[in-house]
Amino acid sequence: MTTKSNKTIYRVVFTGVFAALVFVSNYISVPIPVAIGDVSRIHFGNIFCLFSGFMLGPIGGGLAAGIGSGLYDLTNPAYVASAPFTFAFKFLLAAVCGWIAHSKGANAENQGRNIAAAVSGSIVYMVLYLGKSFVQGILLGSEMGAVLTALATKLVTSSINAAIAVVISVPLCAVIHLALKKTRLLGLF
Repeated sequence: MTTKSNKTIYRVVFTGVFAALVFVSNYISVPIPVAIGDVSRIHFGNIFCLFSGFMLGPIGGGLAAGIGSGLYDLTNPAYVASAPFTFAFKFLLAAVCGWIAHSKGANAENQGRNIAAAVSGSIVYMVLYLGKSFVQGILLGSEMGAVLTALATKLVTSSINAAIAVVISVPLCAVIHLALKKTRLLGLF
């Protein structure tokens, strides 16, 4: 039997474990140079951001995604200044995913809803990330052509990241949910 106190402890621990998964998965990446001296990359971090949303719901998943991604940015000199934005944007990526996947009692067990959740979370992230990149390019005084070229590159890499994340996180969620259900551990989340 799991008490309310134990369940809270499990949720905190699982949030930390998922934050660590997000952090580490960000290191599996391919950097892509961008026109205005910035860097974009194709990486596996968004897979585990979405997976966090599926497994922990909107708040726990959002915290895991934001903390893991924010910590990654703080350990990489190219991204340190973006860490607060990354925390907020990745939080929202996972939170939107978790909110949709867990709405109406679905508990991330409805495949159609999970696909919609992953796509929606990814779109929210892309809009925020590209919007920030556009404003940043303008504020830095870059030429509009360079800003738009950089945005085009970031749109391509973000779209690839989103597609990879959706294609992997949705079936991963289904497999893990099934395993946790069989072992009666699903209720710990």
